Amino acid sequence: MPFDVFKSEKLIQSYTDHYFNQTKKIVNQSGDMNVKYAIFMRRPVIFTPNLMLENLNYVAKKRNFNIQIDLCYEEGDWVGAGDPLVFISGPFSKLVDLETLFLQNLGPACVAAYNAYSMCKDLPSVSFLAMDARHCAGTEMSEIMSYAASVGSRVAQKEFNSIGFIGNATQATAHYFGNEKAYGTMPHSLIGYAGSTLKAAELYSETFSGEDMTVLVDYFGKEISDSLEVCNRFSDLANEGKLSVRLDTHGGRFIEGLDTERSYAILESQAPNSIRQYRSENELKWLVGTGVSAAAIYYLRKILDENKFHKVKIVASSGFNPSKCKVMASVNAPIDVIGTGSYLPDIWEETYATADIVEYNGNKSVKKGREFLFR
Repeated sequence: MPFDVFKSEKLIQSYTDHYFNQTKKIVNQSGDMNVKYAIFMRRPVIFTPNLMLENLNYVAKKRNFNIQIDLCYEEGDWVGAGDPLVFISGPFSKLVDLETLFLQNLGPACVAAYNAYSMCKDLPSVSFLAMDARHCAGTEMSEIMSYAASVGSRVAQKEFNSIGFIGNATQATAHYFGNEKAYGTMPHSLIGYAGSTLKAAELYSETFSGEDMTVLVDYFGKEISDSLEVCNRFSDLANEGKLSVRLDTHGGRFIEGLDTERSYAILESQAPNSIRQYRSENELKWLVGTGVSAAAIYYLRKILDENKFHKVKIVASSGFNPSKCKVMASVNAPIDVIGTGSYLPDIWEETYATADIVEYNGNKSVKKGREFLFR
């Protein structure tokens, strides 16, 4: 379905840059002509065009004009910085007020797909869940990000046989991952409501009997104790591989049982020499610091295995961006699933797609310095 803004001429006029509306009036009064737009980005990306194409084709049909869209790449292809992504041709009066909107659909998607690809590539044996919705500025951005994650994931699956993104957290965009339903069991608020981690798990099990269950274990700061209590209570699920525990500990404290010294010892015992090479401050924090570190994940896995809960999965979340995923991969952290929305672009100016008209009624013309767009 097209985005709501494309369904209304009033909304298009309201949300496009004003000088495009002014230009549209001038062209309608002074005479129309056919133009060709070239669209490019200033950084390498993975081409993720389908939402833009859907919205453009919808408006073209609604406005009853012929639009020609020449893709320079297929969805999921790598595109270098400055290389044209797509050429769009049609009447100037019909296209001019759409530029702002179709660029919004394209640039962020291409960067987010690149980020999602990088994460899945670095951790090919880990399943990912897209949890971006709460970080998005509205439902349209959420749709763009979910679509982008699915594209980046498919590229990593094709190139590296990665598991990639197996699903997401919202029903409306589950179809991008080939699912009818969203993933998710309990937020921290359910545990606060229940009064204990175990009680929250019991309430979930009673309400959704027979379903696999993922239990958050950081609410009370008792990640180890609560994990074991839940595993013992639901030993059947644990032994069948239907129970997961999720670490979402914030960066202000260590998980239960760890401190700086013990974190170093755990990681040295599980991944020897991993911290003896040069590491940045962020890398050290992700390895042995507070929050969901590699040491924390190794420690939880060790405790679960010692208690014969070998089939209980560990879900890790909290700040798993491409850089953190790369660090986790470097020490083979025993993560089964990562829940993340951190493939969202963190340097927003990198998402800027640019459109320049390169032909007016078949005559090549572009602003000085953009001649590289001519084809």
